Amino acid sequence: MGETQVKTAHPKGLWVLFGTEMWERFNFYGMRALLTLFLVNSLLMKEEEASLIYGGFLGLCYLTPMLGGFVADRFLGNRNCILLGGLLMAIGQMLLFTSGTVFDANLGLAKIIMYCGLGVIVFGNGFFKPNISSMVGSLYPKQEKTKLDTAFTIFYMGINIGAFLGQSICPLLGDVVDKGGVRDIHAFKWGFLAASIAMLLGTILFYVLKNKYVVSPEGRPLGGLPSKNEASDFEEGEAQQANFSTKALIGAGIAFVALGFFFHYVVGQNLIYTLIYSSGLALAGLIISDSSLTKVERDRIIVIYIVSFFIIFFWAAFEQAGSSLTFIANNQTDRNFFGWQMPPSMVQIFNGLFVVVLAVPFSILWDYLRARSKEPISPVKLAIGLVVITVSFFMIATQVSYIGTSGLLLVKWLILLYFLNTCAELCLSPIGLSLVGKLSPKRFASLLFGVFFLSNASGYALGGTLGSILPPTGDKYKAAEKVNIDLASILENKTVANGVELFALAKLQIAKIDKDKSKEFGLDVEKKIETIAEIKSQKELAAKTNVKFENTFTAKDTTFTAKEFDIIKEKNIVTVSYPEFAGFIIHNLYEFFMVFVILTGIAALLLFALTPFLKKMMHGVR
Repeated sequence: MGETQVKTAHPKGLWVLFGTEMWERFNFYGMRALLTLFLVNSLLMKEEEASLIYGGFLGLCYLTPMLGGFVADRFLGNRNCILLGGLLMAIGQMLLFTSGTVFDANLGLAKIIMYCGLGVIVFGNGFFKPNISSMVGSLYPKQEKTKLDTAFTIFYMGINIGAFLGQSICPLLGDVVDKGGVRDIHAFKWGFLAASIAMLLGTILFYVLKNKYVVSPEGRPLGGLPSKNEASDFEEGEAQQANFSTKALIGAGIAFVALGFFFHYVVGQNLIYTLIYSSGLALAGLIISDSSLTKVERDRIIVIYIVSFFIIFFWAAFEQAGSSLTFIANNQTDRNFFGWQMPPSMVQIFNGLFVVVLAVPFSILWDYLRARSKEPISPVKLAIGLVVITVSFFMIATQVSYIGTSGLLLVKWLILLYFLNTCAELCLSPIGLSLVGKLSPKRFASLLFGVFFLSNASGYALGGTLGSILPPTGDKYKAAEKVNIDLASILENKTVANGVELFALAKLQIAKIDKDKSKEFGLDVEKKIETIAEIKSQKELAAKTNVKFENTFTAKDTTFTAKEFDIIKEKNIVTVSYPEFAGFIIHNLYEFFMVFVILTGIAALLLFALTPFLKKMMHGVR
């Protein structure tokens, strides 16, 4: 009598969460499409630095869901965290808008505001992301949990409708290039403003509709304060509260510190990446040590951990979309799309478009196979996704091997890459979300979604590291040639660059600057480069406003003496070399993309091999 009647349609609350997530993804992906180009073109950062910031930012966005999940499960509940997260992200986008407004007048201040904006978005995403995903699983009664793969695929379509809109509208407003190929570096702010407005719309939508539609199968509001949870919300025999011993908490703290030292000093990761990796492993250990866990619960959580590990390699490859693939689209791609010169930041649009087109067919496919008892279990679907993305990157590696440093990659190959990546994504991301929803004990639901998103964080961090080993693209060789420098000869160690050439390559964002040595010898190379860019910007502004340009800088502010140039060379303050990864030198784009082929290919094979073990550990959950 107390059982909920099994329904055939999906609950209306799914569509409210669908719409809320759609606007949030508009905000996130719209900003993501512009971020690295904004950092390089407006804030004058090197592509390598921009890739590391991008990877660290995305990693932190998926690290903070642990905090958001913990706060929701213990204190505020899902609803309040979603509203708080939405408002924070809207504020963060406004800070990026402010950075894009003031950089011309004060570059240092603009960078500070940019970092603040990204930080606010990081915490906003942490409160928002795990809680809205957790609520999807709570909409369905126990008898309909088999529909979660389909439900999360539909939910995922909402994510990517938002991504498609964000990656369409924000680049159109913010990535403006004239017919002569000159980019308007002041336009990025309008894309960030559009992202902020979208986030506000999503937050308002959820606030207005949550009480009417986002309810349990029995009609009670979902995601309220944890203190208002009822016994019927939990599985029979399931503990209603986590029970971490003092010993377990101390052990987790010690593990966090020890892992931090290992990743920072032994592996050589920066502080952000160290935080992501060490906190994830420490939290995973803490959850599994909870004394209230039954054997079945513990086994299922271990499955989540194993799957999360392999997903890291998928996201490391997939998220090249916002860094290395965007730089390649910008620098070495023929973006002529049926006569229209597509902005480089907009090439990513095809991922969201393909998800919107393919999400329903994939959902129908899983339903069709399930009805005939032929649906593969979730870990097999995840392994298939890894295989597909391996094929995708092998395809693009093959194509770039034909173009060398002077040719252009046809945009159709990037479109095909995004098509294959989308197919892989639909086998992996919504299925992974569904798997966490099916395997998580309720008292850990939001927190385990946070752990799952931490695999995304680790993947993005790894992706940022890998994106930073992108070798010089064709535009770099052409830029060096314009200032009479044979970049290929220098990289191959056939000739040695002098101090003047090294400084010229640093201005072109090709050479690396050792900040410690620069400071040690009192030669602030970066400051002079920023001054040169500021003079150029002031000249352009004066020309636009018909005002006479007055240069207040001296030669000393923009160049070095002959003796100082010799020091730059002899002390290796500025250096030029191919990037390295795991002891291997990455000479070209083919070798760069093959790194991803190897990593995702090995991950796919190992996950397939572990499938029988995982099936047993899932205890009947498919």
